Amino acid sequence: MTDPVPVRRALVSVSDKTGIVDFARALAGQGIEILSTGGTALVLKEAGLAVTDVATVTGFPEMLDGRVKTLHPRVHGGLLADRAKPGHMAALAAHGIAPIDLLAINLYPFEATLARGAAFDECIENIDIGGPAMIRAAAKNHASVAVLVDPADYAGVIAEIAAGGTRAETRRRLAAKAFARTAAYDAAISRWFAAEVGEATPTWISFAGTLIEELRYGENPHQRAAFYRCADARTGVATARQLQGKALSYNNINDTDAALELVAEFDPAVSAAVAIIKHANPCGVAVGPSLKDAYTKALRCDPVSAFGGVVALNRALDAEAARAIVEIFTEVIVAPEATPEAIEIVAARKNLRLLVTGGLPDPAAPGLAVRSVAGGLLVQSRDAGRLELGALKVVTRRAPSERELSDLLFAWRVAKHVKSNAIVYAKDGATAGIGAGQMSRVDSARIAALKSAEAAEAAGLARPLAEGSVVASDAFFPFADGLIAAAAAGATAVIQPGGSMRDEEVIAAADEKGLAMVFTGMRHFRH
Repeated sequence: MTDPVPVRRALVSVSDKTGIVDFARALAGQGIEILSTGGTALVLKEAGLAVTDVATVTGFPEMLDGRVKTLHPRVHGGLLADRAKPGHMAALAAHGIAPIDLLAINLYPFEATLARGAAFDECIENIDIGGPAMIRAAAKNHASVAVLVDPADYAGVIAEIAAGGTRAETRRRLAAKAFARTAAYDAAISRWFAAEVGEATPTWISFAGTLIEELRYGENPHQRAAFYRCADARTGVATARQLQGKALSYNNINDTDAALELVAEFDPAVSAAVAIIKHANPCGVAVGPSLKDAYTKALRCDPVSAFGGVVALNRALDAEAARAIVEIFTEVIVAPEATPEAIEIVAARKNLRLLVTGGLPDPAAPGLAVRSVAGGLLVQSRDAGRLELGALKVVTRRAPSERELSDLLFAWRVAKHVKSNAIVYAKDGATAGIGAGQMSRVDSARIAALKSAEAAEAAGLARPLAEGSVVASDAFFPFADGLIAAAAAGATAVIQPGGSMRDEEVIAAADEKGLAMVFTGMRHFRH
């Protein structure tokens, strides 16, 4: 068949009616017959456009509350007939079926229905059947038919039609997009349904997202990257609004997500909290009566690493905190909201990105974490584990004091977000030293102690920040050496999961050093 393909007959049936009247009017202006269904036909007719109802074409009325309207040979034959095959065209002629050259369609809003927490039956009713069938038919037959599933493509296709018809390259691109759309739609449905029936590890699993933006590159300049939003309604960096600053990079997004997830562990109604992140690891975290107070305490933990980092807050960014944060080079600030005065202060740093999320991600919300491996995917539930005070088990002769217990719980929340092996020293609601990602737990303890000493020196203090602190370990101490290193750094109390074959040895070392130690029975490996 010659190319381009003229468009003489189009089927228009959309749930999202953005731009559809102007598009249909442009089609009509090119002398194209428009077929339509239900609500779309009504909208077009109200706009004064001539529309042929699909029921007129099929000779069969819509039925079952609209569940059956386009599932008919007069529709699918018109979409699927290969114009280059005489047998196909003869079959159409024999049955009085006219070809359909263009399909403009989008699907029942299942994802939006799910996102607003609709009941099971309403979600089921918003599963489109006829729409995906038509999309797949038109996309399969893209040699003859143009299929549009995105209003963003309307203008370009109209321009081609006006120039003589749709081009093969365009139809193929639109077909690829159409198959991706139905795949994403089915992925959202299948994952929701699996959760509804309690299927944690279904035989087949799909993941899908909608492009937010292409990124300049990935972790490194030779890697391609893009940012997608998934159907999950959970608040986060993917739902944030960027108020100012240059475009986010792959690493910015990754670090911002890590910072936001960490700071969300702290209830804004209880205290202000600030997390400073560098390379997806916290370099300072603190709580306080105000954001400025929390930021100052968090920055003190590791002011060198904080340079060029990401700052996350659990409350609306205010002017006082904004002034403090912009004193050093910062890549990103992310907060639930920001006051007009704070926005104005940040605006003076034109490259500094400011994101507002409208809320905080729920740390306890269910969800999946996915990682690619050679030839496959590793899938697990998100680490939504929360530590209840009553679950703590005191295992040493000395129990922690009230102050130590408060800091232990704080340190444990931070350790959950530090790459393993993780050691976190904390004192007075602020990190005092963090050791992350080491092959040996004792090395993490020593690095954290070293950082606490360097931070104290930078602050003009005579003693390391870790002196008189508590320490959290994300997993058990396999030997007593890590605990002994923490005691040498000045820690007075320890929180760890327990469960080592040498627990008794570690407990004895803690008693010998006069440390209080509690077991959580839960670990937080983060690789």
